[in-house]
Amino acid sequence: MKRSTRWMTLVVVFALVFGACGSKASPSPSAAAPSTEVSPSPEPSQTPVPSPVFTGPPVTLKWFCCLGGGDDPSTDKVFKQVIKDFNASQTHIKLVYDHTAYSGARAQFSTELASGNPPDFVGPLGVGGANAFEGQWLDLNPYIQKEHVDLSGYDQGVLDLYKAGGGEQFGIPFAIYPSELYYQPDMFDEAGLEYPPAKYGEQYKMPDGSMVDWNYDTVRQIAMKLTVDKAGKDATEAGFDPKHIVQYGFEPQRDDLRTDGAQFFGAGKLVGDDGKTVQIPDPWVAAWKWVYDGTWKDHFIETNSVYQSPEFNGGYSTFNSGKVAMNANFLWNLCCITDAGSNWQIAALPSYNGKVTVPMNADTFRITKGTKHPDEAWYVLKYMIMGPAHTKLLNSISGFPALKAEQAGFFSQLEQQKTDKGKPVYPKGLNFSIVTDGIQYADINPNSENAMPKYNKSLDTLTKYLTRWTSTGGLNMDSEITKLKTELQAVWNASS
Repeated sequence: MKRSTRWMTLVVVFALVFGACGSKASPSPSAAAPSTEVSPSPEPSQTPVPSPVFTGPPVTLKWFCCLGGGDDPSTDKVFKQVIKDFNASQTHIKLVYDHTAYSGARAQFSTELASGNPPDFVGPLGVGGANAFEGQWLDLNPYIQKEHVDLSGYDQGVLDLYKAGGGEQFGIPFAIYPSELYYQPDMFDEAGLEYPPAKYGEQYKMPDGSMVDWNYDTVRQIAMKLTVDKAGKDATEAGFDPKHIVQYGFEPQRDDLRTDGAQFFGAGKLVGDDGKTVQIPDPWVAAWKWVYDGTWKDHFIETNSVYQSPEFNGGYSTFNSGKVAMNANFLWNLCCITDAGSNWQIAALPSYNGKVTVPMNADTFRITKGTKHPDEAWYVLKYMIMGPAHTKLLNSISGFPALKAEQAGFFSQLEQQKTDKGKPVYPKGLNFSIVTDGIQYADINPNSENAMPKYNKSLDTLTKYLTRWTSTGGLNMDSEITKLKTELQAVWNASS
């Protein structure tokens, strides 16, 4: 998973939702929830981890963090306790903590890889963090096949998220974050609009009574009606003032242009089949133009200056400010969405050209290909993902379980959470089934965070254009996308 500065804040806060809330982006103290443990149901995929039988002298293995989550002090504390428990459980392996804060983790990991003595075990990290180091991960298939590890408890698509083109299995699913549409029912009621579909495949009833496909053209039309200026006029009315908007109709996910492309109009990847030529998928071109027009022409999406303003939540999910009607986002938005009020709901993402795409993020642990002790590292991985540390680690990053048998329990725990005043943290009757229903539409192959040359520098370029497009009106998007493609190609062609 991509870890921008904003995402690192989310990881911290999402973890705190299950403990004590306290940062700026977290729910207010009145919404603080008690610590929650989601106990996994018995499941064949959770393979018992017997005492290791190894020959030779004891070995020391390094667990590297944090290419993804784990920076938060409360999470870091859990990781250290897991290491202590693991070391006490056997005598052959001594696991040590190799910790670098996220801001410097990629540079440090690169240095350790180049040293010839790489870390053995890495995580939690997502698709983007792993793809930044493509070719550095151990194929787990020999171990899975030798030990007959049962993976039937996972959706096949989620398993495929960790597969390479040659069939190598570089990870076992752990925590996943599907996308969904968040919306404010009260704003729809005030505008006289029907709610977004609660199920994939349902149509939408327009104000004139006609039934239409739930697609991004439909979203545009109703988002404009949900965008209101200080005089109470919506964005479809004469005299609407786009300089004084008090309520917006729609907020896109803003961390990555690639996710915006996939979330709105379809899965794709930036790298061509030759592995070195930039390609811009046609659905992404359409998506970027849709977002740009929604921002600067139709005015139902916030500009960057509005997004960063204190009254709209200061640079983190304006939906959670309670002043935006709809938001397409990952499941981790549950971390802080309590600030959005007490009557929000979740629904199906729209389609494009008749096809739904649900961007998927995911966290797991991996073994480096260069480890000198692969058998021992495999034992550690089993202990973490399928053994005694499974639940403790999953809760520490507030991850939605990849194991299907655990998913209902995760939602049950959310529904039971109370504030310190005894009120429910989350609205009653949330449509949680849409989360698991959306997994079948996930952008697996290709995933929006697929590997690409010069990964980190490429991300910088994508971020540059994301900021430019959300900050500057009047641009020619065809020219802008051509410039982006040219600049990315130059990054990829550079010798260093």
